[in-house]
Amino acid sequence: MSKPKLIVILGTTACGKSGLGVTLAKKYGGEVISADSRQVYRGLDLGTGKVTAEEMEGVPHHLLDVAEPGEQYSVARFQQEAYAAIDGVLARGNLPFLVGGTGLYVRSVSEGYVFHEAPPDPALRAELETLPIEELRRRLTHAGVELDDDCFHNRPRLVRLLEKVQSGEDPHAERELCPRYDVLTLGVNYPRETVCRRIDDRLLARLKAGMVEEVAGLRQSGVSDAFLEGLGLEYRYILHYLTGEIPTEEQLVEELGRAIKRFAKRQVSWFKKDRDVHWLHMEADPAAEASALIDEFINA
Repeated sequence: MSKPKLIVILGTTACGKSGLGVTLAKKYGGEVISADSRQVYRGLDLGTGKVTAEEMEGVPHHLLDVAEPGEQYSVARFQQEAYAAIDGVLARGNLPFLVGGTGLYVRSVSEGYVFHEAPPDPALRAELETLPIEELRRRLTHAGVELDDDCFHNRPRLVRLLEKVQSGEDPHAERELCPRYDVLTLGVNYPRETVCRRIDDRLLARLKAGMVEEVAGLRQSGVSDAFLEGLGLEYRYILHYLTGEIPTEEQLVEELGRAIKRFAKRQVSWFKKDRDVHWLHMEADPAAEASALIDEFINA
């Protein structure tokens, strides 16, 4: 029996995934399922580049704002909620588009990861929670665990990896897969110099729109500095600016811009491992190119 069809749009930060997803979903009567590990949280809007209601252009979006800041949100939970959202889209006779830049979240759904994880050890977790994030990374590196971009600044995931290591689980063991969907994966990216320019332009626009104020407001509402630190990138660097570790806005722009560009470079390396991605020519007509691929995929 043929599997239901799912369109995946992934790629580098600041390269237009959300806009392309809306364009294609409108054309094909689709709905968007976000695959972003930070956009699941309420109140994290400018810093995550969360699509606005206006930018959605009437296209239904799922898995945005489904968790409170500080709440632990795992890839296993994402997978189950994404499955439910996708199956709902299919039941309505619409085409689901999984759109996002968190590679682990995307693959958990597109490849159908099967999770057989031992339950967390509360005593061990309490001990690990007291460690600085740099120490968590050091212990994992010492244990031979390769840290991808999706967990490098994600404190809960680093803690969970250490729990696995110390309980005898092999974090490098081959994953058991049980794919539920027939997947077409479209990739978006620009030449390196264009990506860097887009990152700079977007960063300045978000700062002007109030990104620093967003982070300050989260702190005032009770969101912990440890949680913001663990989110990485915008939230981590703006936290350092607000606490005086980064003394000026000019230095914030410089350091944060460099960090986002390093992240984008690592994203490319991560996504290039997947040989099934159809990389679109973003400086040509990516919507038309994607539409031709989708038409062929749907009619196959």
